Amino acid sequence: MNNSTIFAADPKTHFKILGVAVAASIAVLLVGMTARSTTAVDNPARVHAAGPPVKAGKPIAVSHSEMTVIR
Repeated sequence: MNNSTIFAADPKTHFKILGVAVAASIAVLLVGMTARSTTAVDNPARVHAAGPPVKAGKPIAVSHSEMTVIR
């Protein structure tokens, strides 16, 4: 039997390839499910605001800067 190419392979070889692919995908799925972090689900991050709100002041126009321009 010539199993060197996918087109010339017999059905038994195709089933072996399919079995390896299914087993590998299940392994990746299980590793992904067990590797997820459960602490983020149990304790969600919360943002707490403290103090009075700060309002924006009047807009200003800057006409010069003391920064050195490097060209």
